[in-house]
Amino acid sequence: PTQFTLEDLQGEVFQFPTNCSNCSSPCKTNMKVTNIPHFKEVVIMATTCDACGVRTNEVKSGGGIEPLGQRFVVKVNGKDEFSRDVLKSETCSLEIPELELEVGPGALGGRFTTVEGLIDAMRQQLAERGTMFSDAAEETAQQSLQQFLTDMDQILSGERPVTVVLDDPAGNSYVQSLTYPDPDPNLQVERYERTFEQNDILGLNDMKTEGYETAS
Repeated sequence: PTQFTLEDLQGEVFQFPTNCSNCSSPCKTNMKVTNIPHFKEVVIMATTCDACGVRTNEVKSGGGIEPLGQRFVVKVNGKDEFSRDVLKSETCSLEIPELELEVGPGALGGRFTTVEGLIDAMRQQLAERGTMFSDAAEETAQQSLQQFLTDMDQILSGERPVTVVLDDPAGNSYVQSLTYPDPDPNLQVERYERTFEQNDILGLNDMKTEGYETAS
């Protein structure tokens, strides 16, 4: 799966010291601003820890919260769809309706990857949960999880068509159209008005209240 690493960030890169999220050892993070075609500028940050070898990458939108939320519905009918670029912001949730699988916005963080990379990341997260099951009382949950992993493997091998839904109330996610500028039959993009609850999570209600208080 394609993801940005330190090697991809050669060129005009800003580097700053930080600590490894895994072992807390001192390391350096490379940061670069890049432009995604037909979208906007994003900030890509990549860190490699020399002490424990952990590599992380994070993507943040270069702009603020958009006026409208955005929902992407991607039909993944086989490996032809795997190379489609995806920018998942830190406020974007994921769903595969066919598996009744939902992943919250904080689970995978912000990342610039592909459809294949996104599905693989979801599978890895499910696999990590499997290590938490230990006693017989959780055997049913373990079996259900194993079925999820088998289903995900079938998707990644291109055997099983599915739908991947990305919902970003902040409007800072992006899914590449493979037929741009013509309509993409396997990509549906919807812009929507956020609910009060979504605005509250994004901190926008507080901002509005502060504005009213200042005005008065």
